[in-house]
Amino acid sequence: MNGRQPQHSHSSSPRGAHHARRRITSAWGGRVLVTGVVLILVLAFALAARGVARDDGHSLLLYNGQHPQVTSELVAAFEKQTRIQVSVRTNDGIVLADQLLQEGSASPADVYLTENTPELVTLDQHHLLANLDPATLAQVPAQDSASTGHWIGIARRISALAYDPALVSSTRLPKSLLELGQPAWKGKVAVAPTDSDFPPLVGAIIAAYGTQAAADWLAGLKRNAQLYQSDESVVAAVNRGDVATGVINHYYWFRLREELGKGAIHSALYFFPNHNVGSLENISGAAVLASSKHPQEAQEFVRFLASPTAQEILAHGFDYEYPTRTGVTPNPQLPSLAAIAPAVLNPNTLGNDQQAAQLIQESGLA
Repeated sequence: MNGRQPQHSHSSSPRGAHHARRRITSAWGGRVLVTGVVLILVLAFALAARGVARDDGHSLLLYNGQHPQVTSELVAAFEKQTRIQVSVRTNDGIVLADQLLQEGSASPADVYLTENTPELVTLDQHHLLANLDPATLAQVPAQDSASTGHWIGIARRISALAYDPALVSSTRLPKSLLELGQPAWKGKVAVAPTDSDFPPLVGAIIAAYGTQAAADWLAGLKRNAQLYQSDESVVAAVNRGDVATGVINHYYWFRLREELGKGAIHSALYFFPNHNVGSLENISGAAVLASSKHPQEAQEFVRFLASPTAQEILAHGFDYEYPTRTGVTPNPQLPSLAAIAPAVLNPNTLGNDQQAAQLIQESGLA
């Protein structure tokens, strides 16, 4: 016994409602592989709208796959600055991207904002994104945006390992993500394979080590891992002492600490060394739809997302992501990216998640 008070297995915070919508992987073959709850969400897609976009040239519709809280802050600041109203439909980024694929040129959306690049790569490959203004692209480093000029990176997040020092010492933590598939880690690792943040990790393994290595790793996780429905559930379980380690994106640990208070945090955060793909740099990005009925306002909104005002909101809000704009200092609670030394893959190398999602499904994890 570790002396900790028992807690419920799922977060009771309002943010948990969003993460319940993120239990999904995609095969990107014109369909989405989802849990039962997401099938209902797709049918009820329009109900996620915050208001109705007015066709008056002074409003736009945002399909939002980012965290609702930070997006609300960004939208409020943009509306105050420009007097352009933004209606928001929030759902998992993969669900929204699949919706855009189905809608095609008939989509009512003007702007798409999502957490991971594979969705943007997919839409770009289907010629659904518009050229962004050069002045917009110039606001962030070129490596954080599409080489085509069709989307821009607005925030970075790093995959990591949450761990319980009472169950595993820092000196025994794996040096590579692939080690978690080995027999020594049986019962000692938690993952959320149906969370939309999981396929990019598999894609990174494919890019770095090959398809067979990724399939072997997933087979090892099938034997070793305790499965959860979201990264938020994983970090909560590690913090409770239910499992020794858990694969997450870094900001979930920082958000849990803010939510519970430092005194209630019994876990720590570990970044894989030497640019290992276990600490993969993921980019959250935004794009203007080629079919936008309000292209001028849409371009203005995406330009705003990379502006100093918006990047300061990202840097110091609850989301704990790293801004992409040079010169904007990240939240001081975060370790520097130089200290982390994450794996940085070109978005085209990381790809569109299709092969990763197929391997996850074949492994039986999802």
